[in-house]
Amino acid sequence: MRRPGPVLAAAILGAAAGCAVGPNYHRPEAPVPASFREEAPAGSAAAAPDRWRPAQPADAASRGRWWEIFGDPALNALEEQVTVSNQTIARAEAQFRGARAAVRGARADYYPTISTSPSVTRGQSGRTIASTGTASTVTTYQLPVDLSYEVDVFGRIRRNVEANAAIAQATAADLETVRLTMHAELAVDYFQLHGVDAQIQLLETTAAGYEKALRLTVNRHDQGIVSGVDVAQAETQLFTTRVQLTDLRLTRAQFEHAIAMLVGKAPGDFAIPPSPVAYAPPVVPVGLPSELLERRPEIASAERRMAAANAQIGVATSAFFPRLLLAATGGYETTRLADWFSLPSRFWSIGPSILFTIFDGGRRRAAREQAVAAYDSAVAFYRENVLAAFVQVEDNVAAVRILAEEAAQQTEAVAAAERLLALAQSRYSGGITTYLEVVTAQQVALANERAAVDVLTRRMTASVNLVKALGGGWQTAESSQFSVLSSEPGGPKPAN
Repeated sequence: MRRPGPVLAAAILGAAAGCAVGPNYHRPEAPVPASFREEAPAGSAAAAPDRWRPAQPADAASRGRWWEIFGDPALNALEEQVTVSNQTIARAEAQFRGARAAVRGARADYYPTISTSPSVTRGQSGRTIASTGTASTVTTYQLPVDLSYEVDVFGRIRRNVEANAAIAQATAADLETVRLTMHAELAVDYFQLHGVDAQIQLLETTAAGYEKALRLTVNRHDQGIVSGVDVAQAETQLFTTRVQLTDLRLTRAQFEHAIAMLVGKAPGDFAIPPSPVAYAPPVVPVGLPSELLERRPEIASAERRMAAANAQIGVATSAFFPRLLLAATGGYETTRLADWFSLPSRFWSIGPSILFTIFDGGRRRAAREQAVAAYDSAVAFYRENVLAAFVQVEDNVAAVRILAEEAAQQTEAVAAAERLLALAQSRYSGGITTYLEVVTAQQVALANERAAVDVLTRRMTASVNLVKALGGGWQTAESSQFSVLSSEPGGPKPAN
């Protein structure tokens, strides 16, 4: 009758192999508001709480060419260059490929390791000399094959693969974060550069007007109509404007150099023709569905790193349990090369072993506590990212709305300043007032015109930042940037 011991032991090992120690991952709660404060008035349909649902990472969702909403072909061309030539994106993509390779390396532990080390040795034995009385040199030929395999009884390997797969997914989200950031940074720099172009154009026109005014004032001075003070004031006004113009040209050059780096070109081989922004920012839908927040890649990255930290708790917990190792060795050994593969030359051995740590001075407990602390830190970081996402959306929705109001008010201010300047020039031409009144009116008019250009630039950059805060566009197309890596040995393999 067969003894039940081996059968029972195999059954216990089979049952244990189906479990993995450590906590199973569940996404923690995160603070989610009922609605955007800036999105819609309280009580409206757009602010209904049922529009919200628990977030699911969607970092693989297509961001689309969101910059095309600005309708600027030059911007579109530059953004395409960022996609293919930006070195920060290239570095992030390489890190993503490295993370995928790490998953394949972790999954290799599901399979046995087979190695061989053929050898040829010559030597003498003191026992041979003692028994035969003569020295004998022996040549030994060996061809061993070693096999080692760890039975994943308590899920150490599974948890390690789970952690590496989550890190790879987080790295994929990091890559998407870099892409979104680089494209948004280019758009912001582009609009700021063309905002400077508008400022330069305004100052060039103003300086030309000041030159005419200076010539007129000099003529009036030569005729004895005005004093030298008026001439000095006109000169000061002109020279100050030229200084401001020169400073703006430096600022423009710096923006152009920054854009060159973003598109992967040397500044000496890159130039953008001057062209003031001549269009208003596009209307970004305020009542956007909540799932667009799920497309924020940095939130997906934080969530995946939280899952990886949870899996590492399981890896640390498995250290408290024994490891079952299977080892087998076989091959051929002979003193004659001709007999290397003969039947008497064969040797083999096979057997299991259990590795269990009896005492380590608290090292395993400390490692598990460290893993738990790392998970708690990841949870806090994830929740912080969720809060930051809502803050950024609120900030930029408010900026778009308030800057539109400010632009309308600034238009009125510019019109009033131009009326003041016309009146001051008329009074000066009639000899009613001094040139100081004209200078003051010119300064007010120029300041308001520059403020109007600045508001338009801020509106354009606020629109870009709102798109970025929403995760990059609002197209519904989906694309698979990263296939989910299975933690089981028979699951789908990552794409090469």
